[in-house]
Amino acid sequence: MRTTHRRRTTALAATGTAALALVLTACGGNPADSGTAAAPAPTTAAQSTPAATGATPTSAGPAAGTAPNTAAPSGAKTSAGAGTSTPSARPTGATQAPADPAAASAPLCAVKDVAISAALQGGPPYTHLVLTAKNTSGHSCRLSEYPRIRFLESHRENVPAVAKSRPAAPVVLTAGAPAYALVKLSDGGVHENNEPVTAFSVALDGGSGPATVKAPGNGGIAVDPAAWATGYWTYELRNGADDF
Repeated sequence: MRTTHRRRTTALAATGTAALALVLTACGGNPADSGTAAAPAPTTAAQSTPAATGATPTSAGPAAGTAPNTAAPSGAKTSAGAGTSTPSARPTGATQAPADPAAASAPLCAVKDVAISAALQGGPPYTHLVLTAKNTSGHSCRLSEYPRIRFLESHRENVPAVAKSRPAAPVVLTAGAPAYALVKLSDGGVHENNEPVTAFSVALDGGSGPATVKAPGNGGIAVDPAAWATGYWTYELRNGADDF
């Protein structure tokens, strides 16, 4: 009886030990792994980005999908010389019309309204002068007809005008604007009956003046009463109309 009881006790103990081993195996309780922590899960790329951590990314260049603005500024020339224009010469015989119709009714320029000067045109034999009348009045005024020139006290008549030089419209000068008149002094001949002139008088149409104008050159100019002539006041000297 005692022997049989001992065998049953031993068998029960063995059975309990085996059952405990099975429980430990099912629960992953390998004695070799006991007391160790599970390896941390690998960090994903999304978890390591600034957006995941709340940081604001700093851009080192233009935003994705955009390109630097390389367009030329508004109004810039797109090629050398583009957008530029060269003023063409005024056609022969043409004159500048007043920009404002009311300008045609501007008062006549008085001598006190303009500064008149003279310069030699071209090279030797210096047969022509260019008269310039610049409006210094501060308001618009009108230069009518031609300059009334007297070179010599011995000749009381004015230098005659050349009809083909008459402009098609009145010359209206805004403040600071100039007008010109070409004046012939002589034919340039060696045996001409010339007389020296160091100063001469210029009157304007309407009886204004005269003004005394200094002749250009160190020794003045030489004039021939048989050849002198003057052109009309114009905005600029014109080929053809002012060739005489």
